[in-house]
Amino acid sequence: MNITIDPERNEVDALLEFVGDLQGKRVLEIGAGDGRLTWRYAPNAGEVVGIDPNPERINRAKNDMPEGLRGHVVMLETTLEEFQRDVQESLFDVALMSWAL
Repeated sequence: MNITIDPERNEVDALLEFVGDLQGKRVLEIGAGDGRLTWRYAPNAGEVVGIDPNPERINRAKNDMPEGLRGHVVMLETTLEEFQRDVQESLFDVALMSWAL
């Protein structure tokens, strides 16, 4: 059985309605997991950094990344605390966290 998650794009439409235009903006996605949501909004953003502490999910995201997003999206295996420690200043216009609690 094939399962299609959010075929009407309600989740992405709600996200874009909330954060506004992502064109040219740097986005930090906390809890990016396997990129399920990332691949759907990233074409609208300037640059995306997705972080997740789960190595299996991040590896899956890197392997499944659509070709058109390579170089535009970076997926990192790290916790928010580790990432925050390594970043000296605010480098992002938007921070997202969905399904990560």
